[in-house]
Amino acid sequence: MQILILNGPNLNLLGVREPGIYGSQSFEAYLEQLKASFSDVQIAYFQSNHEGELIDKLHEVGFSFDGIILNAGGFTHTSVALTDAVAAIKTPVVEVHISNIFKREAFRHHSYLSPNCVGIISGLGMDGYRLALLYLLHAKTTTS
Repeated sequence: MQILILNGPNLNLLGVREPGIYGSQSFEAYLEQLKASFSDVQIAYFQSNHEGELIDKLHEVGFSFDGIILNAGGFTHTSVALTDAVAAIKTPVVEVHISNIFKREAFRHHSYLSPNCVGIISGLGMDGYRLALLYLLHAKTTTS
């Protein structure tokens, strides 16, 4: 099984960016733990601060991978182009947010992505990625 974790803008700063909101662990350290826990799954990772690169990655893997875990960061609330890319692909996408976007500023309460994702996990910290992965694994075994 192949899963892509796709992180958007500013998520390269996890561990140093606003630790009160996002925690003090880097995503790279978390990713190594996740890969060790799911050694039978091929977990690919890509992060970009550029909308077009995220869209290109969705196009690249969106017809061949078994699932995508997408944390689009601030693009969640602004990008019609990114949501169109999610709508255009066949691979199921789970939207993940480290913080609870509904407890933050009002502009963060709306996601352009959600209508085209199979689900959303928000506010459970980095553990949201693990939970999304568990969902994708379960969904794959129940539809295969």
